[in-house]
Amino acid sequence: MNLDFPTILVTATLVTGLIWALDALLWAPARKRRAAEQTDPEQAAEVLKEPTLVEYAKSFFPVILAVLLLRSFLVEPFRIPSGSMMPTLLVGDFILVNKFAYGIRLPVANNKVIDLGAPERGDVVVFRFPKDPDIDYIKRVVGVPGDHLVYANKTLYVNGEQVPQIPIGDYVGIGSGLSMSGASMRREMLGDAEHDILVVPGSHGINADVVVPADHYFVMGDNRDNSNDSRYWGFVPDENLVGRAFMIWMNWDSAASGVAWDRLGDSIQ
Repeated sequence: MNLDFPTILVTATLVTGLIWALDALLWAPARKRRAAEQTDPEQAAEVLKEPTLVEYAKSFFPVILAVLLLRSFLVEPFRIPSGSMMPTLLVGDFILVNKFAYGIRLPVANNKVIDLGAPERGDVVVFRFPKDPDIDYIKRVVGVPGDHLVYANKTLYVNGEQVPQIPIGDYVGIGSGLSMSGASMRREMLGDAEHDILVVPGSHGINADVVVPADHYFVMGDNRDNSNDSRYWGFVPDENLVGRAFMIWMNWDSAASGVAWDRLGDSIQ
């Protein structure tokens, strides 16, 4: 079961804010009038006392509102659940995503109200999975609108140009990534972006030959032979974008030694 956290936050903000507003406009003035009618100071103080519901609403509203604004418009945390982005991102990485990199969107409705830019080739993006928008995916953008992409023999071609790959040795995995040990690790240069990818020589992989339509993006995992990406289910619409991943702030892999301290604070390339 997937919790719709944005809807929960918006609802909680509206409910606590409404209770606070009703108290300020209606209930508090009524309490003051009743207190003024009391002759006993203790009884007057008791009448003026805020109901518990109002106390909780006034305490939680600023906190919930701050979390809603921060999470909706600035930065949102995510946890990496699979190895599809290895070696860039590992199972157990906790990352931060820039929510305004590709425009300001309203929470829940996800309508873009301010356009601030678009993904570039090489960006690592979080998006709502086109086949099930309740699920968030993270992949690397390899094709932008208008690009002719070919992926064959574990090599990417963009608009007729081969994307360079430099072999850098065999991958040595730990923890949840142990199964990928021995895969070929290569440095791919996608435009101005350099990043490492994993391929398994000799394994069967799906190829692609597509032209990216307007307002859509073609995405792939860095773990090329172990990624459920655009090669299988198609393009990512612009309206499904959540933001650009930019930093690892925590890592916890129970299959390894716990916290990988050397990954904390790493930027995502």
